[in-house]
Amino acid sequence: MKIEILKENLKTALLVCEKVIGKNLSLPILNNVLIDAQDTFLGLVSTDLESVIKFWVLTKIIKKGKVVVPAKFLSGFVSSLPNQKITLETMGEDLKLECGAIKTQVRGFNLEDFPIIPEFNNGDFLEVDNQLFLDGLGQIIDVASPSSTRPEISGIYLHFSKNTITIAATDSFRLAEKHITLAGPVKKEFSFILPQKPARDIISILGGKEGLLKIFFSDNQVLFEFPMKETAHPQAQITSRLIEGQYPNYQDIIPAKFKTRIVVAKDDFLSQIKTASLFSGKVNEVKISLNAEKHQMEIFSKSPDLGENISTMPIKIEGESMDVSFNYKYLIDGLMQIKGSEVAFDLSKEEGPCILRPVGDASYIYMAMPIKSMQ
Repeated sequence: MKIEILKENLKTALLVCEKVIGKNLSLPILNNVLIDAQDTFLGLVSTDLESVIKFWVLTKIIKKGKVVVPAKFLSGFVSSLPNQKITLETMGEDLKLECGAIKTQVRGFNLEDFPIIPEFNNGDFLEVDNQLFLDGLGQIIDVASPSSTRPEISGIYLHFSKNTITIAATDSFRLAEKHITLAGPVKKEFSFILPQKPARDIISILGGKEGLLKIFFSDNQVLFEFPMKETAHPQAQITSRLIEGQYPNYQDIIPAKFKTRIVVAKDDFLSQIKTASLFSGKVNEVKISLNAEKHQMEIFSKSPDLGENISTMPIKIEGESMDVSFNYKYLIDGLMQIKGSEVAFDLSKEEGPCILRPVGDASYIYMAMPIKSMQ
């Protein structure tokens, strides 16, 4: 193998591929990246056996070939080089790099020891606006929480039906759901549970890119593919195993009716919850009192060590007065994902599910369970 490539292009590709790489002591070959010089593209591949990242760069290929080298070491080394053209050339299993006056040889590994990456041959796929999909995924992803007893809620649930993608996640104490409208209907209805880490990798790798994202799916794997600008060839592919199991029928726990609804300025509400959190004590409790007569909300928190905090703000309210206590972290997380200046807050009862949603946008809801007040 021998190629010439710009430093920034190689650096970008390595930074993408190292996202899937940790420190694997049992299988050290997984700490490496496979560099594959093809006809006109340089392809890089990394895997942790649960997910695979492939990234391609259009560059000058002098001689085709492959090499396996330590990913994080090579990424750090390339980042330190001057911003010039780099020549890569294999010498047996090793990789020789030349950049200006710098000449380096990096020890490589046997190609046969690198895991075989199966091709994703399933032809079923759909296309969705990349940024629209990533924005929706980003509103949901932090709600999922690792669970050894219920692995299905460790991931992100995606359901494709008609012309809609529904994305949802729950940790049993809160739930978020986002609907994304597609340009056309899907060929067949399907759903899967995507692990949280590859979901984060997708957002990190493809965030900010404009274009159509292809989603290929099978019974146990999913592949996300984004094309290059210069050609129809993929620039990035992220493949992930799916979480087995049946996702909870969460729709049944979303209340259809509410006792009280308030509409409040999102930023003011978020600011007051953050202030109250400083006095929330060990259980992270903030108490919200809604006064229907005064059209006012009071937020109260108390710590035996630090003191107490009370703040009020005007609200639009429909329904009855109510006192409800929440874990402030759940409220902050929900409010941070609300788009828009106003938020609607629906409360069913003192100990029942409550829902935050952006005013004027029916595509997103965030549900949080109140906590039993300790005051």
